[in-house]
Amino acid sequence: MVATLAPAPVKADASEKRPPRRRRLGRDRSRAAWLMLAPAAIHLVWWIGFPVLATFVLAFTHYDVLAGTVSWAGLDNFREIFADEVWNLSIWHTVVYTFFTVPVSMAIAVVLAVLLNAKLRARAWYRAAIFMPHVTATVAIALVWMWMFEPNIGLFNALLAMVGVAGPAWLSDPSWAMSAVIAVGVWKGIGVKMLIYLAALQGLPGELYEAADIDGASGPRKFWSVTLPLLRPATFFVFVVSMIDAFQVFDQVYVLTPQGGPANSTTVMTYEIYRTAFSEFRISTACAQSLVLFGFLLVLTLISRRLTGRDEDVN
Repeated sequence: MVATLAPAPVKADASEKRPPRRRRLGRDRSRAAWLMLAPAAIHLVWWIGFPVLATFVLAFTHYDVLAGTVSWAGLDNFREIFADEVWNLSIWHTVVYTFFTVPVSMAIAVVLAVLLNAKLRARAWYRAAIFMPHVTATVAIALVWMWMFEPNIGLFNALLAMVGVAGPAWLSDPSWAMSAVIAVGVWKGIGVKMLIYLAALQGLPGELYEAADIDGASGPRKFWSVTLPLLRPATFFVFVVSMIDAFQVFDQVYVLTPQGGPANSTTVMTYEIYRTAFSEFRISTACAQSLVLFGFLLVLTLISRRLTGRDEDVN
């Protein structure tokens, strides 16, 4: 009996293998995603990436924008700015502005968010009214506040006159100019913070509040023991964003108190950078000032991350 051997299976050529339908679909989607992201990526690299890189490079050079010459400077620009009294004063004013506007506006925003999260009549109108300053042009807001701060016909001094108090020259008095700018900053920043807190409140679990009601906790007790701890991730986000926004304040200072206010009483870091770059054309010095501002924001963000919550709390 002769045994017949079965023919060995012939291996299919690798070139004849075709990718599965799902794999082709995934590649097509990936290609489409990159094509749709390309305009935004090009915009990000061209208008943000290159300027940031140029800022880091020019901060260590002597760049004459009129003559078009560039030479290595090392740390000379940083020594120059920290020897400048106006720049050091602008750092102090920025810290003071941030110190008052951020916590005050956050405290008011979280209270308003809790109140507007309750069942109220016309609460949508209240929310829109509080949020409106955030979407209104800062120049328009500043012009209205300039009228209210006007010493002769302004609203604030008229109210003070009703109780027999002589109001100050808010924007032209070095003792009051920064206070006026801070008041505008607090008022303008409440809306967006309130909206973020409101969104966070609507996602909180109701079981904890039911347990607090069973334990007989009062409203303030629930606010301090339940609401605020649960709002910790939102607080971290609001705090970081508010600090970055406060350190970059410019337009309201520029409109309310031109030239940095009387006796540089409202000169902040961004305004000094603007004046150095576009009024005095010292581009390299302005780049060094911008790096100092970036360093402040980086350090403050790391500190706030350390104090406010860990990674798992934020996520």
